[in-house]
Amino acid sequence: MPDRPATVAFDDLGFLPVAELLFDALPDVVFFVKDLQAHYVTVNQTLMRRCGCESKQALIGRTAQDLFPGPMGRRYTEEDEAVLRDGSALRDRLQLHLYLQGGPGWCITTKLPLRDADGAIIGLVGVSNDVHMPAEQAGGYRELAKAVRFIQARFADPLRLDGLATLCGLSVYQFEQRMKKLFQLTAGQFINKTRIENACCLLMERATPVADVALACGFSDQSAFTRQFKATTGLTPTEYRRSRP
Repeated sequence: MPDRPATVAFDDLGFLPVAELLFDALPDVVFFVKDLQAHYVTVNQTLMRRCGCESKQALIGRTAQDLFPGPMGRRYTEEDEAVLRDGSALRDRLQLHLYLQGGPGWCITTKLPLRDADGAIIGLVGVSNDVHMPAEQAGGYRELAKAVRFIQARFADPLRLDGLATLCGLSVYQFEQRMKKLFQLTAGQFINKTRIENACCLLMERATPVADVALACGFSDQSAFTRQFKATTGLTPTEYRRSRP
């Protein structure tokens, strides 16, 4: 009897054609599967369009670093390599993506290792869900409105979850659950998103020192700001400033 192959070819993973069709129907979701070298082997229409490609085949066999030049592409590929090397999942990470088409956009990204029947890693699968801010008329918004407006007005101040929950007349647990349901973000992610968005705007004022941007956006110092900004965008504040027109 011939030896069993050490890995399972992606063509043998029966869920892929069905998954690709499913995710093609979701315009606000990026879906991809990559091989052991972090090359795309399956993508959906959303990723194809946002990369400015006319066909999915234009992405197949390429890495994120090929498609997203500079530090951002390296960040995506380093994430892929960590998942493939260690088998550690990346879950619900808030990221600011700078696509070649369509400009910047917030998303929640998850990347999981793919394993064969023997448990060996043979690739990874990932999804990035767009984050949309609900309209003020959305159900449940009024309950959180005081806290949301407080965060948007006072993002430079130290913000405590218990204080924000009290503004809404909720327990911390209730507040967190309602934030997650309405915004698809934890309260902490919403605060970070608000601070980074404002930092991105201030960084466009090129005469403003990065240290001043950090303090204006609620970070204790430039070092803490740089770490959080890079974790969210894949770029340092200076790299981001240089990358924008």
